[in-house]
Amino acid sequence: MSKKPSYNANDVAKYLTEAPDSINLYISDLEKQISNLSNIGLALSKEKDMSKLLEMILLEAKRIANSDGGTLYMMTDDQRLRFEIMMTDSLDFHMGGTSGKDIPFYPIKLYKDDGKPNETMIAAFVALTGQTVNIKDAYEAKGFDFSGTKMFDEKTGYRSKSFLTVPLKNHEDEIIGVLQLLNAQSSEKEKIISFSKKVQGMVEALASQAAVAITNKNLIKDLEALFESFIKLIASAIDEKSPYTGGHCARVPEITMMLADAVHNTNYGPFAKTKFSEKELYELKIAAWLHDCGKVATPEFVVDKSTKLETIYDRINEVGTRFVVLHRDAEIEKLNKELKIERNKSLSSDQKQNEIKKLNNEFKKTIEQLKIDENFVKESNIGGEFMSPDKKDRINEISRYQWQPNGEMKNFLSKDEVYNLSIARGTLTAEERKVINDHIVVTIKMLEELPYPKHLKNVPEFAGGHHEKLDGTGYPKGLTKDEMSVQARIMAIADIFEALTARDRPYKKGKTLSQAMRILGFMKDDAHIDVDLFDIFVKEKIYLKYADGFLEPEQIDEVKI
Repeated sequence: MSKKPSYNANDVAKYLTEAPDSINLYISDLEKQISNLSNIGLALSKEKDMSKLLEMILLEAKRIANSDGGTLYMMTDDQRLRFEIMMTDSLDFHMGGTSGKDIPFYPIKLYKDDGKPNETMIAAFVALTGQTVNIKDAYEAKGFDFSGTKMFDEKTGYRSKSFLTVPLKNHEDEIIGVLQLLNAQSSEKEKIISFSKKVQGMVEALASQAAVAITNKNLIKDLEALFESFIKLIASAIDEKSPYTGGHCARVPEITMMLADAVHNTNYGPFAKTKFSEKELYELKIAAWLHDCGKVATPEFVVDKSTKLETIYDRINEVGTRFVVLHRDAEIEKLNKELKIERNKSLSSDQKQNEIKKLNNEFKKTIEQLKIDENFVKESNIGGEFMSPDKKDRINEISRYQWQPNGEMKNFLSKDEVYNLSIARGTLTAEERKVINDHIVVTIKMLEELPYPKHLKNVPEFAGGHHEKLDGTGYPKGLTKDEMSVQARIMAIADIFEALTARDRPYKKGKTLSQAMRILGFMKDDAHIDVDLFDIFVKEKIYLKYADGFLEPEQIDEVKI
């Protein structure tokens, strides 16, 4: 049995020191290539723009192979190869990618119309098999259709010769694209040569790195799209839940981002140096979409309370029935009195007629008053901006009318009905308004449960602060200006402005621009909204930009600043 030769560190060091220059050059070149692959891998992982990423891949492949041209194809959902980028240096040809020029060629089909694999097209063959194809000369190659290439050469005077076509495989070994290089050049670029095995190996290594980078980028993009779609789904469900706030969750983000962009671009006032990064704007947009997510837990009979007496149904119909009963009882009483008069033998015929006439006049007045009272109750039930004390007193007076259901005398209106009909503004009682207001507490609680990535960690604070006021009288936390972020203050203005101009509220019509801006002006003076943000809202005409896209023509009137 032969003995294995042994080497020690000194022997190896001596050999390397005395080795020919070619070995040292080989090692140096290998180190350089490893370094280049490492650097390009790092660069690919950092690049955010997909067009730049794909172009970086093709440029690096061309550099490694010293090729004159190259094409990058990406796989489509319908199993085709879409031309993404095309380059040929000697023809000064660049399409797709960052060039701004669209590629006019149709995607390459992987399967023919008869369902058979399209193995004569080199790019399709590589995509189907996952094999690298290295061709020395396209004009001498067998088994592939280069008719299109030859037509291109004939038109341009170019000579397409060597081709290296490499698949891009993701972590699941699926083909996501194809990288094709054209015409490898000698180091002096004096002649076209074939792609060596060494070059092929390095391009394949690059393709592997590129596939990982592209897959990661697409995965992040898909996850973000899924995340946004889920958020919009929640917002849509909330809007669909109530016909009276439909669209609110979708419109608030519009105003929010308009104002945020204006703050970012302003060069005057306290916000002149305030700039938002793309991530910060994205974070604010997500918060705006989620600002009312807590409404999923708010009962419909409160959210949809379109009149003061509405619960699951509008109790005004019951009140209307009672007025019918009072009308009936008054008529029965009148008829009984008429009968008594007719039977009274002590009265003459003329006296009887006079008494009956007097009785009918009193009955007519009673019925007219009941109609007036009924209309007043119906009007009071609708709700509005303000209910004066004298109207509340009249509700109490009507409530003391007596009626007799099931043989028992009762007040015409119950205490709960009087309480609801006496609501000063809108249709909600104080207790119901608290239920509505508590949606923001639920919103914050829900949002704080989510495991956010670093760039979305402020979503709960932004979304949860849109009902706070700068003087500390808002809810749920009673924050002051210094305790609120700029983003939360932006959302507060957006939420109020949308609510003022909304056309789908149950107790009021959507206000005109001038009315809405006047109310916002009062809120600014009362330190309920940010003065400086409101100034930008006014000077940059954010209200008008929003109105052009979301308000009815009759709401858009002149706003005097």
